Amino acid sequence: MEFYGTIGPACAQLETLQRMVEAGMTGIRMNLSHGPLSAHKDWLDIIHAVGIPQLLIDLQGPELRIGTLPQPLVLEPGQSLRLGQGGVPCPAALVHAARPGQNLLLDDGRLLVQVAEADGAALQCTVVRGGTLQSRKSLAAPGLTVASPTLTEEDLQNLQLAGACGVTGVMLPFVRGAEDIRTLRRALEQAGAGQIRIFAKIESLAGVQALPEFLPLVDEVVIARGDLGNAMPLWELPRCQKQLSAVCRSAGVPFMVVTQMLDSMCNRAVPTRAEVSDIYNAVADGASSVMLTGETAAGQYPVEAMEYLVRTARTALE
Repeated sequence: MEFYGTIGPACAQLETLQRMVEAGMTGIRMNLSHGPLSAHKDWLDIIHAVGIPQLLIDLQGPELRIGTLPQPLVLEPGQSLRLGQGGVPCPAALVHAARPGQNLLLDDGRLLVQVAEADGAALQCTVVRGGTLQSRKSLAAPGLTVASPTLTEEDLQNLQLAGACGVTGVMLPFVRGAEDIRTLRRALEQAGAGQIRIFAKIESLAGVQALPEFLPLVDEVVIARGDLGNAMPLWELPRCQKQLSAVCRSAGVPFMVVTQMLDSMCNRAVPTRAEVSDIYNAVADGASSVMLTGETAAGQYPVEAMEYLVRTARTALE
């Protein structure tokens, strides 16, 4: 079984990564939505110095995100928020597609805004559920189809560097069907990196429905519960996870479960009972990999979080 952490400011030190490996971590994820491979030579050097065998890069793909902010924005319910020209940067395709009344979920649904006006250049929104908005956070528009390419220009540049950087797997967000996988496979082969494994992230209803179509084309499926939980009422997410697990199991395709597995450990040294039960159940359902994201990238207890992830998962394997 594989145990992944996500590299970020909280763990990008030689000693911290070594302790995480000693705790049982077998691989590390680098989220390229926050910067290209070429900007992370320092992180790559540390990863290779520690000798972490598995290195996954998480592409931008067709994922929607806000742009870079000069500083975090504190949003209060009822407040007005402008997305697009003259406001918070966001994809132009979203600005063109969204209409008044459209709900927009930011930062894995922690914040919720509703479009009040759309003029083609920007979306004037009202904050429904407030909080602190930071740069490059995820943006989801439930029920709305937003045209976007499988791979961005930056994705293609990252794939050109992947082989030389020791990348062993590529995670493609928001897989919508078999053609997305074929596009990535062609890009890897053109980059001379056809040996790199493909991890297909299920983050939308389109991905859920298309899973049987692209399942034979991927090396591993990723049940990415952050945006997937935005695509449906949250109480339906556990059933969806179970159904996806069963499909992968029956097809003999490995799958990973990720997102908020130990979210409380971003700020607490000990997880909740619900979190360790979640890890245990994911492994008992047949997950071949589990991964931590913000817990290791930005949390206060990256080593302890990895220890709880590994020890809990191993009890499900006994």
